[in-house]
Amino acid sequence: MTLVQQLVQKKILDKEKAASLEFEIKSSGRKEEEVILGKKIVSESFLFKLKSENLKIPLKEVLPEDVPFKVLERIPEESAKYYKMIPIGKRDDLLEAGMIYPEDLKAQEALKFLTRQEKLSYKVFLITPTTFNNLLRQYRTLKKEVTKALEELEEEMKGEKVKVKPLAAAEFERLVEEAPISKVVAVMLRHAVEGRASDVHIEPTRDRLKIRFRLDGVLHSSLLLPLRIHQAVVARVKILSNMKIDEMRVPQDGRFSTKIDGKDIDFRVSTFPTTEGEKVAIRVLDPSKGILSLEELGMIGRNLRAMKEAVKKPYGMILATGPTGAGKTTTLYAVLKILNQEGVNIVALEDPVEYYIEGVNQSQMRPDIGYTFATGLRHVVRQDPDIIMVGEIRDEETASLATHAALTGHVVLSTLHTTNALGTIPRLVDLGIQSYLIPPTLSISLAQRLVRKLCPECKKKIKPKPKIRDLILRGIESFPPEAKKNFKISKDFSIFEPKGCKKCRFEGYSGRIGLFEVLEMTDSLSELIFKEPSEVKIAEEAKNQGMVTMKQDGILKVLDGITSIEEVLRVAEEK
Repeated sequence: MTLVQQLVQKKILDKEKAASLEFEIKSSGRKEEEVILGKKIVSESFLFKLKSENLKIPLKEVLPEDVPFKVLERIPEESAKYYKMIPIGKRDDLLEAGMIYPEDLKAQEALKFLTRQEKLSYKVFLITPTTFNNLLRQYRTLKKEVTKALEELEEEMKGEKVKVKPLAAAEFERLVEEAPISKVVAVMLRHAVEGRASDVHIEPTRDRLKIRFRLDGVLHSSLLLPLRIHQAVVARVKILSNMKIDEMRVPQDGRFSTKIDGKDIDFRVSTFPTTEGEKVAIRVLDPSKGILSLEELGMIGRNLRAMKEAVKKPYGMILATGPTGAGKTTTLYAVLKILNQEGVNIVALEDPVEYYIEGVNQSQMRPDIGYTFATGLRHVVRQDPDIIMVGEIRDEETASLATHAALTGHVVLSTLHTTNALGTIPRLVDLGIQSYLIPPTLSISLAQRLVRKLCPECKKKIKPKPKIRDLILRGIESFPPEAKKNFKISKDFSIFEPKGCKKCRFEGYSGRIGLFEVLEMTDSLSELIFKEPSEVKIAEEAKNQGMVTMKQDGILKVLDGITSIEEVLRVAEEK
């Protein structure tokens, strides 16, 4: 019985849709599984459980870390790709092979031939395409690939070791373009993308070149390379990013795009001179991930309602605050996603442009030639915009121009450096904005921080220690009445803590989410701004309007099992 027939039998498909699917499978020449999964009729795990029952072959889930490279070598990578089969284990003289299509006679014959050569017997297991692709990557481990490229480089440089004088500029550029160095950089970038790293740091130390990847906000040492290749690696990155390779005394910025595993990935590059040599930081930007919604970023409850109401207003400023790396720009992109409609003209001034958005006129700032946020803002208003996004308000001129743009009927999105949402108003006053201009122009101010999410596979339910329990109960007690009304908790509540498993690399955390606080402009806040716009008075008004603080938002996420209390206390200050 085919899989399509089984789906009909289980009443997941009707006969008409089944006939259409069978025709597509026959006419396209594609595998039955590919077509069904492409149409998203059922999940991969459900489909392969059906297939397992059908073929009476056990379905096995295997993690890449469970398969040593010595076992993988039993089937060459090319054969694995062609026949969609891969070694998943070896016990004595028995090789366990995972196959996506064990019914394929050619694949069975190839497996028989390969194991006979090795004098091994074999056992077949069914595996999903996802498991297969994850295992296939193990053929190309970071250290193995870089080591191989370095060995090739060593061979090439043997003839050059007799030269004592430094390499001439043209000769150095030729060396940088040579395959081994290009390969070292390409392998590094590919592993960063495949490992979901947000940044790559290339750092020279006194005796080694250190490569670190940032995962979920934390830097991890991934590789140590010989210091002698430092300049060549940096130069290769500079060539890719269109930077000056002979300028090592001042910082430089650039960006480039390349295809990795069939996806277009953007990289934002920054070089920085240190006492040990140039350090390079590379931000990995994957456009295929798409722009997340406010809900996906972690905005809930009153914060989400307030933001959605502010976005509906025809004019006014929406300001995101917080330190560098808190996800402010990502939140503004989420707002742009809502506002990006056919009938509006959106102009974004950015430094740098992080993600390209269809339908938005994005402009890259160039302070080196005098094209700053302030210069851009002066010209943007002549472009007949409805919505203006300004990367950051960092000086009096930009603050003044942004305020006047909001005053003349535009929606203005921007970021500001303050520690919390309450500090926005005093900060605008510090930047020279007259207090009477703030109420009619500022719609909403939000502050945010990023916390790591607990790994859903291994998080552990626990009863909090008395000190933590009291801290959470005090936090709940201070909730605004509206939040308290919708929230009930027993005194004998549980929370979750990180444990660590293979899926989260024994970190206990996987991914990040935002903690938010949102301050709305109200009539009573307007009056307060005219009288005494101090942070203490604004805090009182925020409480009256039912503002949920970042710490309170964090406590809600702790009780929902999304993050740990340690993560919340790490980023959210006491109020």
